[in-house]
Amino acid sequence: MVLVVFLLAYLLRRKLDAANAWCAEPLWRSAFNRVGAGRSGNEASLWKGLVIILVPSLMLAAGEYYLHTVGWRMAAYPLEFLLMVLLMGAPGWRARLEVYSQSWARGDMQSALHHVMDSLPAEERGAATSPDEMHLALSRTLMVNVFERFFLVAFWYAVGGIAAAFFVRGIIALRDHWPQVAARPGFARLAEILNWLPSRLLSFTFGVAGDLAGWMKEGKRRLFDFSLRTNQLLMGAASAALTGYALDPERFSKIHPDEWADFGGRSLEAIRDLLNRSMLVWICILALLVIAGVR
Repeated sequence: MVLVVFLLAYLLRRKLDAANAWCAEPLWRSAFNRVGAGRSGNEASLWKGLVIILVPSLMLAAGEYYLHTVGWRMAAYPLEFLLMVLLMGAPGWRARLEVYSQSWARGDMQSALHHVMDSLPAEERGAATSPDEMHLALSRTLMVNVFERFFLVAFWYAVGGIAAAFFVRGIIALRDHWPQVAARPGFARLAEILNWLPSRLLSFTFGVAGDLAGWMKEGKRRLFDFSLRTNQLLMGAASAALTGYALDPERFSKIHPDEWADFGGRSLEAIRDLLNRSMLVWICILALLVIAGVR
């Protein structure tokens, strides 16, 4: 039943994303702003934010265990479905990427940057000083965003149930929206710990879903590099798994200078296709686990 819940939630979430509907980020932000005010001098503390996420996670785990004990486990699945729909999702990206690709095709790099600037992390905005760097920054942000809002939630839902999925997604939300900015680096470190195993599983999946030979040359050595952050790992693995220099704008411009106007759109399409194929691989793996009786 875990597979059915996830599949239904994933399909509905994709439709909602296409319609730019049901964005959960304002809900997280509003909830944290109401209860996240801290005392002066204690802005870097993580405990209050962790408790806010941990308490409902434990309640979900206890409720799931109770329903399983009394034989009413099926009663929890509608709630899990609704929560998964809210926990997953990256609405708004499609429209931004379409406008970005159109601006790139016209050669209007300033307009392209303008349309995606708000989507880039603060540390990436200053680095986007050239079309190449701008596109690489956008590609990193897109991959991490999709990873954390789909693959990460799916992994922990399959491993630990809805309580684990809620907790992990809550940590990501704390990193992005906790009102005490000084505490966000601490939440970011926790997020990197929770990302470690699923990000490496996705990195391996890139090889399976993409150019395995290219991934074996460059991508596999990154799997156990503890110094790599999630965005660096996924970017390197995707670059190795994609053909046609989809994530190497410098080499593409030298080899195919006449096709440079199409690079932005083609690169983003290649990334989306790789992520979609990777999700299909994960769904197949989950189906095999269900058939084997593991889940």
